[in-house]
Amino acid sequence: MTESRKDTDLIMVVTSDIAGQLRGKAMPHSAREERSSIGVGWTPTNVFQTSLGPIADTPWGALGDLILRPDFSTLVDLKIPQYGVDECFVMGNVLTLDERRWECCLRGQLASAVETLRRTHGLSVSAAFEHEFHYSGAEGQEGLGYSLEALRRLGSFPNRLMDALNWAGLVPDTFSPEFGPAQCEVTVKPNEALRAADDAVVLREITRAVAVGLDARASFTPIVDPKTVGNGVHVHFSLFDLDGQPVDHDARRPNGVSDKAGSFLAGVLKYMPDFLCMTAPSVASYMRLTPHRWSAAFNNLGVQDREAAVRICPVFKSGADEDVSAKFHFEYRASDAAASPYLLLAAIVRAGTSGLDEALQPPQATGMDLTEAGEAELFEISVSRLPGSLAEALDGLESSDWARSAFGDVLVDTYLRHKRCEVELMQDLSDDEICARYAAVY
Repeated sequence: MTESRKDTDLIMVVTSDIAGQLRGKAMPHSAREERSSIGVGWTPTNVFQTSLGPIADTPWGALGDLILRPDFSTLVDLKIPQYGVDECFVMGNVLTLDERRWECCLRGQLASAVETLRRTHGLSVSAAFEHEFHYSGAEGQEGLGYSLEALRRLGSFPNRLMDALNWAGLVPDTFSPEFGPAQCEVTVKPNEALRAADDAVVLREITRAVAVGLDARASFTPIVDPKTVGNGVHVHFSLFDLDGQPVDHDARRPNGVSDKAGSFLAGVLKYMPDFLCMTAPSVASYMRLTPHRWSAAFNNLGVQDREAAVRICPVFKSGADEDVSAKFHFEYRASDAAASPYLLLAAIVRAGTSGLDEALQPPQATGMDLTEAGEAELFEISVSRLPGSLAEALDGLESSDWARSAFGDVLVDTYLRHKRCEVELMQDLSDDEICARYAAVY
């Protein structure tokens, strides 16, 4: 059972930022009612804090003030002494002093993207984030991927984690000892888009907290070793109409993808090279996004293909007469936990909305090793190799008129400054040193 709080116990109001970190300010429980309306103070330059230490070049310097206002419907308040867990935080929205959404509030960016999709096309998005991470409290050994022995070596950690996630208000789905030594995967049930991103934030932090309670550490770094597998964040998503009916599936169409869903997917794939730096936002991310590594290297649609950028997922029917439309969905795979869940999902929604706006034709699903295809063959199916480095991906963002229209100049320019600073901080390090730096951060 969780324990009650004293008035002086702290609640931290947090925002998920460009660095993929939760930052904010704490207040005592006794201030909850007052702070629910006035929030806590915040400053524009906070968004330039990199995950590696230095503050990127900022146009604001010491100037400016913002409001970080808590959304108490997201409150996580867990005090489980037997697990060594004591967490109390709430997601906040960053506002200007005249109560407008600040352009660099990533939760606000997702809320705006969802509102636009709803207003322009009468659609909503349901999503679930599938997380991989490494756990330091177990003896890792190659060859034990997915095995009962690997689960056994994790000790009480998996059961504690699922219990704590449940206490935090998430609906646990699966836990797996993954392919890599001491690598794990955890999933929760889908939620509407904004809440799904909230859930992703909560899942990461509770996972870390449960690990600390066992004198261990959970790292969601994109890759722990350049020679091994990486840790992805796979976003499963579905489209629904305003009556809550699924619209992804049409048995008459190729691969069962409806025209609406096809246009949405076509937008995601078309603009993926423009926004990739937002979903794979670290230097180390691009060590993972390489062919034959069970991650995405091309902007393609695949049928049950775990190297596709977007995958049409299989439907597991509970009965012969079951309607598959409720379970039919897609998975975006070119992402990791260096990304803010809010910006990650906002990019998918914005790109998909553009696909609907432009009435793009559904993409042709690939069924081959794309590294064996020539440029002409890739061009014929509108597929291209994704950027091979963060620097290259940032160039794609900078040159994208679509991105500036979708996210606004302020966020795009801020993002470029922040992430180019990160590239510079890593430029003289070896791949092993880069992996170690990110493993320490995430």
